[in-house]
Amino acid sequence: MAGTLLRTATRFLSSSVHTRGAAAVLTAIGAAAPLTAGAQTAAPTELPPVTVIAPSPLSGTRSIKPASRPVVRTSRTARTRAAPAQTAAAPEGGAGVPGPSERDSSLLDRDKIPSNTEVLTAADFSRNYSTNFLDSVNRKLPGVTLTDQTGNPFQRTLDYRGFVASPVQGTPQGIAVYQNGVRINESWGDVVNWDFIPEKAIDRVSLVPNNPIFGLNAIGGALSIQMKNGFTYQGSEAELFGGSYGRVQGSVQAGGQRDNISAYAAFESAYDRGWRDHANSSHINRMYVDVGARNDDTEFHVNFTGASNLLGNVAATPVELLNQRWSSVYTWPQSTLLQLAFVNATLSHNFSDTWSFQGNAYFRGFRQTHADGNGTDVAPCDDPTTLCIGDGLPVFGPADGPATPNTLGNAFLGEIDRNRAATNSFGGTAQLTNSDKLFGHDNHVVMGVSVDHGNTKFTATSELGTIDPNNLFVTGTGVFINQPDAGLSPVDLRATNTYTGIYLTDTFDVTNRFSVTAGGRFNYAQIDLKDQTGTNDLLNSSNRFQRFNPVIGGTYKITPNLTAYAGYSEANRTPTPLELGCSDPNHPCMIDTFLVADPPLKQVVSHTVEAGLRGSWGRDARTGVLSWGLGAFRTLSDDDIIHVASPLGVNNFGYFQNAGQTLRQGIEAKLDYRFDRWNAYANYTYVNATYQSAITLSSPNNPNALISDAGVQYVNVTPGDHIPGIPAHRFKAGVDYNVTDAWKVGADLNVVGSQWLIHDDTNQSPKVPAYSVVNLHTSYQITKNIEVFGLINNVFNQHYYLNGAFYQTGGFVSAGSAPNLMAQLSDPRAFVPGMPLAAYAGIRAKF
Repeated sequence: MAGTLLRTATRFLSSSVHTRGAAAVLTAIGAAAPLTAGAQTAAPTELPPVTVIAPSPLSGTRSIKPASRPVVRTSRTARTRAAPAQTAAAPEGGAGVPGPSERDSSLLDRDKIPSNTEVLTAADFSRNYSTNFLDSVNRKLPGVTLTDQTGNPFQRTLDYRGFVASPVQGTPQGIAVYQNGVRINESWGDVVNWDFIPEKAIDRVSLVPNNPIFGLNAIGGALSIQMKNGFTYQGSEAELFGGSYGRVQGSVQAGGQRDNISAYAAFESAYDRGWRDHANSSHINRMYVDVGARNDDTEFHVNFTGASNLLGNVAATPVELLNQRWSSVYTWPQSTLLQLAFVNATLSHNFSDTWSFQGNAYFRGFRQTHADGNGTDVAPCDDPTTLCIGDGLPVFGPADGPATPNTLGNAFLGEIDRNRAATNSFGGTAQLTNSDKLFGHDNHVVMGVSVDHGNTKFTATSELGTIDPNNLFVTGTGVFINQPDAGLSPVDLRATNTYTGIYLTDTFDVTNRFSVTAGGRFNYAQIDLKDQTGTNDLLNSSNRFQRFNPVIGGTYKITPNLTAYAGYSEANRTPTPLELGCSDPNHPCMIDTFLVADPPLKQVVSHTVEAGLRGSWGRDARTGVLSWGLGAFRTLSDDDIIHVASPLGVNNFGYFQNAGQTLRQGIEAKLDYRFDRWNAYANYTYVNATYQSAITLSSPNNPNALISDAGVQYVNVTPGDHIPGIPAHRFKAGVDYNVTDAWKVGADLNVVGSQWLIHDDTNQSPKVPAYSVVNLHTSYQITKNIEVFGLINNVFNQHYYLNGAFYQTGGFVSAGSAPNLMAQLSDPRAFVPGMPLAAYAGIRAKF
C-alpha cells in the first residue's frame, strides 16, 4: 500500500502541476464557493497579529451552522480558529469578528502563555516578501537564523536560540516541527525536509518555546504549521514568478465550501538552476489536497501532501577556492531525490460549549536517495599495482583478502557515496480540551496521548571513482569499496522506532490578571536496530528511553496593556537511529552514509527558564499601534549529543557522543509598529551558547589541535568555551509603506553576528565573520484581481559566509605517479558562501 501510494503521487507530481486536468480540478473547487462582489474587490490590508495559539500539537475548530450566515470569500472564514471577539484572528482581506459561540476551545489567549510565542499568518508567506518558506520564517521571527550545509535554497537549516531543525542527516536536532498536528521530523535522523511543505497551502505558523507538551525533540522549541482547507480559504489563485539563476516557479490554489462540505487544493512547481557552479539546481513538485465535512458540533478532514523533489547540493568549499571564484565547488556531483506521500485524517468534536475532542491519524511514506561525490582514503598499496584503504587495508574484505588491481593509470582517486532511506511511519493523537470554570475561575485543560511508529530500511554503498582535474567531477569505476575496518562497507539496516507520549497541561486564572500554567508529558521511546547483511553484529541493538518532563509558569497583567511572564520547563530528545548506529569512536562513520556500531548514547534533557515583559499601545492602525516584548531565556542541556570528527582525519567521517552539559542563554527584544500607511518592525536576539563540561574531543584538521602519543589530534574543551556554529547576535528590521492604495514598497535588514567554525570547539581559529543583508520588495495592484510584485535579495551584493568548518587538506591522491591534485590548498578552512544579488518578479491573479 505504501509503495503504491508513493509511486502514484510521484507519477502525478513528476508530470508537473501545470496541466489541464489540475486546472479543471481547481476551477471546480473554486466554483463550489458562492462569492460576494464585495469580497472580490476587497483590497489587501495590513493585519494585526493573531492573539491566540494552540498550546498543544493539535488544535480544533468550533463549527457553526453553514446556513446561519452567507459565505464570504476570504482566506479564513470568521468561524474557524477565531480568537475571542476582542482579539479576533485576522483573515487576509478581512472578515467579520466572531461571537463567543464561535470560539475554538482548543485555543488559548497568547497573553496567558508563560513564554515568548510567535505567530505568522498566510500573508507572511506571500511571494511579495520572500521566495521560499524558510526565508519567510527568517524574515521576522526573533531568535531565528538560517544556516546552510547543502548550498541549496530549499534545504537549509533553521536555527532558533542555538537549536536547529535541519534537513541534513547527522545534524543533532533540537526543534519539533508539526504539520496539522503530526510531527514531521522524519523517523530516520529526526530531520525536517522543508521542501515537502506546500507553501501556498500554509494558513498559519506558530513558534512555541518552553513547552514539553510538543514531545520529543522540542528541547529548543516547536514549530507548528497549520494548513488551509475549504472552510478557511475560499476562492482561487494562480501565481507565476521567476528571476535570477534560472528561477521559475508557478502555483495554483483553490478552495471552496458547499453546505457542510469543503475542498481545497494547492499545487506548486519550481525550477532553480542555482548560483553555485555545476551542482545545486532544484526541481520541486509538490501538492496539498484537503476534503472536509462539518456540522454544528463535528468537523472532519482528510488531507494529502505529496512531493517529488530533486535537489542539487554543493556543501562547503575551501576558502582558497572561494577567494578565486565565489561560486566554486569542491567535488561533485551531489544530489538528493526526496519523495513523500503523507495522508492525515483529523477530527474535532464539541461535546458541549466547554468540552471538545481533537484527534488525528496519519500515514507517512518517505523516500530519500542521496549521491555524493567525494575524495577518498583509497590509495595505491605498497605494491602500486593494487589499491588499499586506510592503514594498508585492501579495498575488499579482511586484511588478508585480495586487494583491488590498480588499472587507473594516473587518474586522481575519489568515491561516490550513495545511500537510500525508505521509511513508512504511522500513528495518531487523541486529545481532550476543557474550558469549564474551576472554583469560579476560568480554566483551560488539555490532555492527550500520542503514538508514532516508524519502520526504516537504510542501505549504503561507496563506489571507487576518478576525479576530473578540470572541474573536480567524480566518475564511478564500478568497483564498490568493502572494508569494514576502514568504516566503508555496504550497509543494509532495518530500524524501527515507537514513540509514546501522554501529556496534560492546565492554565488556571487565579485572578482576572494572574494566570498559572502547569502540567507535563511522559515520553517512552523504543528504538531497535537490526543488521540485514548478517556481517555486522555491532549494529544490532534494542534501546529504551523514558522520561517525565514538567512545565510550570505564570503570567501577570500589570496593566491592561502590559503583561509579565515567567516559566520553567524540561524536555528530552532520544538518540536517533542514525546516531545510535554511529557512536563508536573506534569505528567512525561517513555521516549520512555508513553505520558501523552503536555503543549506548544517553538521551538529552533540557531545562529551560524564561521570563519577560510584553505589551502594546494604541487601538488601531489609523492612530498608531505599537507592540513590544523583552525577555530572557536560559536552557541547560544534560548529556547533549554532538557530532565529533573522526580521528582518522578523513572528510565527512565522524561519530556521535554525549558531551556533558551545554548552555544556551540570552535575551530577546522586539518591536512592531503600524501607523496609517506604515508598518515597521525590529527585533534583536543575543544567544550565548557554551559548553559546561570539560571534555576531550577528536579534532583532526584543526590547526590548533594537540597531538597525542598515538598521533591523534585532539582538543581539551573547558567550561565556558563557545559551541561552534551558533551566532551570538541576530538583528532584524523592516518597513513597508503604501505609496498609494495600489502600490506598496518595503525593505528589510538581516544582521547575523560572527560564529566559530564547526569543530573549533576551543575557539582558537578566526571566527566566521558577521554579515548583513538588505532586501527590497514592491507590489502593485493592477486591477482588483491582478497584482504584480518584485523583490531584490542582497541588494548590495555582499559576499558573506553562512558557516564554516575544517577540512582535510592535501588534495587528491593519484592512482599512479602524478602529483596530488589540489595539493597547493593549505588553509584548512572551508565555508558555505551566501547568495549574491538576486532579483525576482511575478504576477498573481485571483478569480
